[in-house]
Amino acid sequence: MKLPNKVTSYEESVLGKLTVLLDILSAKDSSLIELYLNTKQHFSDTSEFIDTVDCLFALNKLEYNEDLEVLHYVG
Repeated sequence: MKLPNKVTSYEESVLGKLTVLLDILSAKDSSLIELYLNTKQHFSDTSEFIDTVDCLFALNKLEYNEDLEVLHYVG
């Protein structure tokens, strides 16, 4: 997981990319693949995307609806 430091700027870190996902998910629920396809230009690879999603789960900002198979933003 990339965290901000002397080499990695805030914008390049996982913390800087949280808002990319939250902006989309606060507007509507989304499947994981749909979310990735809509935001992949902001990430260098899929592991960076997954780290960002994991961080949002750890912060209790996301829930996964198993019935609908979508991610839901928890404000």
